[in-house]
Amino acid sequence: MALAAAVCAAALAALTAVPAQAHQRPQWDVKDTGVSEVRFRGLAAVSRHTAWVAGTRGTVLRTTDGGRTWRDVSPPGAGDLEFRDIEAFDARRAVALSIGEGEASRVYRTEDGGATWTESFRNTDVRAFYDCLTFFDRRHGLAMSDPVDGKFRILSTSDGGRSWQVLPDAGMPAAQAGEAGFAASGQCLVSAGPRDVWLATGGAARARVLHSADRGLTWTATDAPVPAGDPARGVFALAFRDRAHGLAVGGDYRPDQASPRAAARTADAGRTWRPADRPPPAYRSGVAWLPHSRTAALAVGPTGTDLTTDGGRTWRTVDTGSYDTVDCTPDLGCWAAGEQGRVARLER
Repeated sequence: MALAAAVCAAALAALTAVPAQAHQRPQWDVKDTGVSEVRFRGLAAVSRHTAWVAGTRGTVLRTTDGGRTWRDVSPPGAGDLEFRDIEAFDARRAVALSIGEGEASRVYRTEDGGATWTESFRNTDVRAFYDCLTFFDRRHGLAMSDPVDGKFRILSTSDGGRSWQVLPDAGMPAAQAGEAGFAASGQCLVSAGPRDVWLATGGAARARVLHSADRGLTWTATDAPVPAGDPARGVFALAFRDRAHGLAVGGDYRPDQASPRAAARTADAGRTWRPADRPPPAYRSGVAWLPHSRTAALAVGPTGTDLTTDGGRTWRTVDTGSYDTVDCTPDLGCWAAGEQGRVARLER
């Protein structure tokens, strides 16, 4: 399934510096992962050659050869867990989050490419349900849970995920009735730079984006102009190319429901959000800026991939394959993952 030729010129703008490659037509190249019964909502792209995916049935896979071969590096005894997020520092070190009520929410860490894993956190509060995690650097990271006692709960690490502590919630705004995060793509909690982090919400009367500039100690909340007012609607994914410029996508994840106005953009760190003039035509669960571009990004969902070349003002569908999440790397590697074991890399 070839992407539109415009992706080559705009979305992969960095290739213009490489004449031998600039004219080539990029496309999603679906890789054979060897599994078809797993849905991969967790994705960590390290480079064009190395990527990790995590999903249902406690499955974690890793490739170091651009997707030609995949190694099953699933944590032992995790077959009943659902991994929804994974963050990788390189080909050997990664942190994976499983979701669910109570003890189903866990964090695992590996330092040897998945040969062995250590369970570094297990949730013991039956009221908590962890959705996403993010890292500012190799040491500092956060994970977020749906509201407990009326506020989103934030978990913090300062040693690369070896240990975790629940942060005080004094600086967290009160949650709306029914408000929660969506564990759809590992992108409901994202960071940019050493201290800024954003949290996407839905399920309530208004969809919101919460922002912290101090690694999760204090937060401000801003309404996002995307579908809301139902447990199935809200902001599902965020992407920031720096601490000011961000994108939000979402909508209504039910396939029989329309998702108008399901994308927004910010240029002031999330203090204000503007709806896309021409949003994606349907629900989107993942979004990523294209490498070295200030204006190009991809959004993915069960019904296709959309491209923006103007910073999120307008989007157009360039592929109809089903993907849940997308991630890009500085060396021009973009990966996507989703249902039925689907993983693909953007080729050029």
